[in-house]
Amino acid sequence: MAIEHVRGGRFVLTAEVELPQPLETVFPFFGDAHNLERITPPWLAFEILTPDPIQIEEGVELDYRLRVRGLPIRWTSRIESWLPPHRFSDRQIRGPYRRWEHEHSFEARGTSTLARDRVEFEVRGGRIPGLLVARDVRRIFEYRRLRLLDLFAR
Repeated sequence: MAIEHVRGGRFVLTAEVELPQPLETVFPFFGDAHNLERITPPWLAFEILTPDPIQIEEGVELDYRLRVRGLPIRWTSRIESWLPPHRFSDRQIRGPYRRWEHEHSFEARGTSTLARDRVEFEVRGGRIPGLLVARDVRRIFEYRRLRLLDLFAR
């Protein structure tokens, strides 16, 4: 995993994990919005507010509630692209970041799947607050990686 500081409060995170399940099993997991609750750290108290049923496809907007350092935050993201079983992307349209664009990609590797994340994010306030937020984002994706390995090992 790497986080690159681009300039000011703008950063790019790249992460990948090889999951011991085939692409046909992995992608549908990510296509279920409720699984985001399963791979988000508990300290964020993440909750999906969008009513069921949720059918993920391009243009769908998802509403969430979470807590960051104890502060309640509402977040809305839009699915910008939906290309099963290889890729999808989402973008924050309301939330704590000045910018948050997240691309998920999946590559079959025999009986396993390489899952990659690329997140471009920008925080308000510039470089110093950005470095603190980048540290938090890294912790979230480290948790996510370990949780995914645990879930797909079963």
